Amino acid sequence: MSPRVLAFAGSTRAGSLNKKLVRVAAHAAERAGAQVTLIDLADYPLPIFDEDLEAEQGLPEHAIALKDLFKAHDALLIACPEYNGSITPVLKNAIDWVTRPRQGEAPLECFSGKVAAVMAASPGGLGGIRALPHVAAILRGIGVLVIPTTFALPGAHKAFDETGAMGDEGHRTKAQAVGATLAQTTARLMCPPSSEG
Repeated sequence: MSPRVLAFAGSTRAGSLNKKLVRVAAHAAERAGAQVTLIDLADYPLPIFDEDLEAEQGLPEHAIALKDLFKAHDALLIACPEYNGSITPVLKNAIDWVTRPRQGEAPLECFSGKVAAVMAASPGGLGGIRALPHVAAILRGIGVLVIPTTFALPGAHKAFDETGAMGDEGHRTKAQAVGATLAQTTARLMCPPSSEG
């Protein structure tokens, strides 16, 4: 069975550099044998997480849709911008809503046992790398296996052409390695080698 990968950026901006980066990695995951669903968090607007709001109104419609998407996939491919050295509010808010259980659902069912890869793009010289340990720590804390293969793209405002392709071969290879490694790792974990001699 092919691993199912949910790919998205932690940004809602139309021209997001991280949306461009995650597409490069997502295509590589597909070439490595994964079934990839690429989504845009802008299509799932959510209020700031608030337990009082949840108690009064239940889970928002878009939170339920995201939960269903997370549950239907084996792995997560996330490109996250760096906001003041950390995770973006829209990504943290989406994670917070998706962790909320529905009746009959096990705690953290949408995350537990998933595999994830995180990456970043930034116009700056560090490529957004300071945010990635924060994103990875949050994911590990809710039961996700975060693979060590990652990539932070510096000077990202100059990295893509009008079609979204990356011109620098070295950067392109590193971005593709994230998606391919995620697909391969997830596939191996889904089908461990037989112990029969």
